[in-house]
Amino acid sequence: MEERRLGRVVGLGTWNTFGGDASAAADVVDAALEAGIRLVDSSPMYGGAEAALGAALTGRRESVRVATKIWARTVEEGRAQYEAQRRWFGRVEIEQVHNLLSWRDHLAWLERERAEGRVDLLGVTHYQASAFDEVARALRTGRFDAVQLPYNPRERDCERELLPLAAELGLRVIVMRPLGEGGLLRRAPSSDELEPLWAFGIESWAQALLKWALSDERVDVVIPGTRDPAHAAENAGAGSPPWLGAEERRLIERLAA
Repeated sequence: MEERRLGRVVGLGTWNTFGGDASAAADVVDAALEAGIRLVDSSPMYGGAEAALGAALTGRRESVRVATKIWARTVEEGRAQYEAQRRWFGRVEIEQVHNLLSWRDHLAWLERERAEGRVDLLGVTHYQASAFDEVARALRTGRFDAVQLPYNPRERDCERELLPLAAELGLRVIVMRPLGEGGLLRRAPSSDELEPLWAFGIESWAQALLKWALSDERVDVVIPGTRDPAHAAENAGAGSPPWLGAEERRLIERLAA
């Protein structure tokens, strides 16, 4: 995990997916791992998703990077969340401060966990463009290794400052909402409209959207969430080259408009 890049890959998100349903989690995780997904993102904010994920990873934890979050107003609450994560996952590869909540308060103790080897990388997240100035201030402290932000053809605010800043600072970039929380999938283009993308290994509109984000060389991981094992396997297909050029990305932007 010491390398700067995480790999330009598709991961698995758990927001609004299986919640605390361990059986559903196992089915989705089975399909994701079978398809080659090796990073899963969660949070205490997602109900019982962390516990269900921990159960689904039993016996195969070493094959997956876990990215999760601290979502707490106080250090005491944050430490309690972290101890629960240690029970579920053993360790945390990427620990993120969710939505900047009390990030200054949490940073010192999280840095100690990283220094002592129980966490590999520290990150910060936010889903609202109105908070991006504060995200930038956090990143400019030089104390974070990663940032998670929304990025898709209809949400591109991060292109103004955060993606250039992440590249300047050598930070890993994790993309949330690459499918617009499903909104971008409601009206899929026709097969004929997607034909120019077939040469890039794209077989579906979801894959086109995921590869659109991953084809930005500043992006490391996209984390679409799904309750459907078949969709998890399909999504994984977007995580390999060839990457899209500017013309192909513009086509996807037009189709998503």
